[in-house]
Amino acid sequence: MRLRGQEPPPTAAPVPHRVAVLALDGLLPFELGIPHRIFGRPKDAAGRRLYEVVTCSVRPPGPVETDADFAIMVEHGPETLATADTVIVPASYELGPVFEDGVLTEDLAAALAHVRPGTRLASICTGVYVLAAAGFLDGRPATTHWADADRLQRLFPQIEVDPEVLFIDDGDVLTSAGVAAGIDLCLHMVRRDHGTAVANDVARRTVVPPHRDGGQAQYIERPVPDPQQATTTAARAWALGRLHEPIQLRDMAEQEAMSVRTFTRRFREEVGISPGQWLTQQRVERARHLLESSDLSVDQIARDAGFGTAQSMRQHLQTALGVTPTAYRRTFRTFRTGDGAELETGEAPIGRTGRPGDVGTLL
Repeated sequence: MRLRGQEPPPTAAPVPHRVAVLALDGLLPFELGIPHRIFGRPKDAAGRRLYEVVTCSVRPPGPVETDADFAIMVEHGPETLATADTVIVPASYELGPVFEDGVLTEDLAAALAHVRPGTRLASICTGVYVLAAAGFLDGRPATTHWADADRLQRLFPQIEVDPEVLFIDDGDVLTSAGVAAGIDLCLHMVRRDHGTAVANDVARRTVVPPHRDGGQAQYIERPVPDPQQATTTAARAWALGRLHEPIQLRDMAEQEAMSVRTFTRRFREEVGISPGQWLTQQRVERARHLLESSDLSVDQIARDAGFGTAQSMRQHLQTALGVTPTAYRRTFRTFRTGDGAELETGEAPIGRTGRPGDVGTLL
């Protein structure tokens, strides 16, 4: 009980989620910097960082060689892994026995022994070999750079390797394809932890697309259309401006003066997924944004996002995110007091997002 005139005790500041990045010899400096860039940006309403990012090595503090003409100085040793809520393993070109025989080196095995049960694990590109050799991926789906997928599958037949997706979220273990896909994966984790508004703010500050779903193809034979060929850019812009309306495949094809068959083929070449899958992704993103940022009813959001009915939106969100609209709003909606202090945030139980589903003929 508080007596009249007595001030309430100060509220302890929330402890940031600790992300440990494991720096291995032969690492790619670009990939090493991705977690620091993405997780170093998010803040709560009071301006406090939501994550703390630290870099550690499998050895005591000291230099770590890179694939460039310089080394980096790492100030934390392997014991740091024991303090992490999330451990990220970027790519390395010098994994030796891990690449050759699927076996961890002695120092790498000793370092990973520090990881606490329940810690979220993630890899960028060939960092997946480390997680695989440690047994963290046994019986799970995983991805890596398309050029390394066959070798990963041969070395670790117990893993379901998918070489076509940008990343796979399998709950507490996440894997991504090469280089830039690591940005997609880290943004996805921020989105999963704190919602689309926070992730989109990070993306804007980093000047990258806020959302590339894990199911997009990581390798397209013709990523840049011939200058003489029409693209599907105008059709996508047209569709984004009227997501609340029923949109048929032929409607999008007409925007580019193409047949449905030609448009579908060209769209998949440029985007990596079908028009229907892409449109459903955009509607799910619109629904997520409205659930987080507005007081609109679920029925109204379903109409504004183009799902028509709350039941249809519920089915699509359940498929894409593993949660209902009401549960998503309850998890991610940030309630604020009059002075803007944040009172609530959370994490949604989102599972694998590596493959978007087929949405049928009505887009």
